Amino acid sequence: MRQFLFPWLNLRGFLLFISILLLVMYFLKKRDPPNFPPGPLALPLLGNIFSIEAKQPHIYLTKMADVYGKVFCIRLGRHKTVFVSGWKMVKEALVTQADNFVDRPDSSMVNRIYGGNSAGLFFSNGKVWRRQRRFAMAMLRTFGLARSSMERGICEECRHLQEAMEKENGEPFDPVSLLNNAVANIICQIVFGKRFDYSDQNFQRMLKSLTEMAYLEGSIWALLYDAFPALMKRLPGPHNGIFCHCKSLEASIRREIERHKLNLDPSNPQDYIDTFLIEEKQNTRGDHGFEEGNLALCCLDLFLAGSETTSKTLQWGLIYLIKNPHIQRKVQAEIDRVIGQTRPPTMADRPNLPYTDAVIHEIQRMGNIVPLNGLRAAAKDTTLGGYFIPKGTSVMANLTSVLFDKTEWETPDTFNPAHFLNAEGKFVRKEAFLPFSAGKRACLGEGLARMELFLFFISLFQKFCFSTLHGAELSTEGIIGATRTPFPFKVYANTR
Repeated sequence: MRQFLFPWLNLRGFLLFISILLLVMYFLKKRDPPNFPPGPLALPLLGNIFSIEAKQPHIYLTKMADVYGKVFCIRLGRHKTVFVSGWKMVKEALVTQADNFVDRPDSSMVNRIYGGNSAGLFFSNGKVWRRQRRFAMAMLRTFGLARSSMERGICEECRHLQEAMEKENGEPFDPVSLLNNAVANIICQIVFGKRFDYSDQNFQRMLKSLTEMAYLEGSIWALLYDAFPALMKRLPGPHNGIFCHCKSLEASIRREIERHKLNLDPSNPQDYIDTFLIEEKQNTRGDHGFEEGNLALCCLDLFLAGSETTSKTLQWGLIYLIKNPHIQRKVQAEIDRVIGQTRPPTMADRPNLPYTDAVIHEIQRMGNIVPLNGLRAAAKDTTLGGYFIPKGTSVMANLTSVLFDKTEWETPDTFNPAHFLNAEGKFVRKEAFLPFSAGKRACLGEGLARMELFLFFISLFQKFCFSTLHGAELSTEGIIGATRTPFPFKVYANTR
């Protein structure tokens, strides 16, 4: 009996020794350098993955700043991420130290999505990122902001949106799909050179994939994938939807690229794809990301950023003005006084609509469309808030903590357009208004998004009075993914 018992005891002791040794090695490897940001206790190997509130992570992380300070560390599996909170510290990281926090850290999920290509617009680094960003901004100006035709194009899309809402005949309906259609068509005009009919099935499949992908990329499933990539890529689960939806979108975009290649006129490019293809032919070495595989990924990034955020903002706009009917009436009175109920709005009307402009900004602040921003990586050893941040550390600016910073906003948790008005009722822009982020990675389509929000918002409330089902209470909590989405709701759109 003993000859079987002792080997088992020895084996058990050996396994225990190995386990302890591995844990010691883990802690030695993961040991923080002196003066590293503090944070909650983390489990070995797992980190704080089970502490983060899956439904409202931005709220959890904002509360952590009250406990650990404006700069603190959270561990997700094998990764350490330093979170920066509050306007002053976020400004320090994104603006004052813009050059140091401009790159993206390595991500297993991103590497799988982009398949080893140049990583599109938002996840590329270095020379590729700088060149692609400059190129995209130039294209947005050329085919968007610099053309009066874009303003007319948005107003024409406003008309299509109004007509679609009128077809509801005063019955309650879900406005989300109509807003998605209208907003996505603006980026379609710039990227594809055309708009799609709202009934186009391929267009609807693209929008559905965009919505699902935007949710999953910012969900706990994406965090789990990056924390445990070797395990997660072998497991079933919602995280696999990220890659399925990406492939579907990429296939649709590649069909458009092939159509453009057949009709390409190098002397007269009509849109982003045309100009990229021309640049690709001139840049034969394929450096700076000008190759066809990266074109599809850049288009994907433009769609994700250019349609999801603006549509979500308009959705929140409906919710907040339905919940505050006195504000809706005041907006409509100002529109009637300055524009009337028949003339389409123009951007030239904006200075004459200070209250409406303030309401739009407050919708963006309270809507908090991108609550956590994108990850950055420290390019060199530095300090934030007196703490040491080693080179390569992942850093995330908590935009929620800025938009609701108690030291910057008089009533941060209340919908209050007066945040953007002075004593004379004139519009005032606030430094801590960061829905588009800040620094060198700030949203490259901010100018276009502002134009869209203004024209769509004015056209909607110029034409309709919005309300919801009798007795229904519209939620302002939201569903968190890469963007913050309202819970499903229905509206009445009654012609004024």
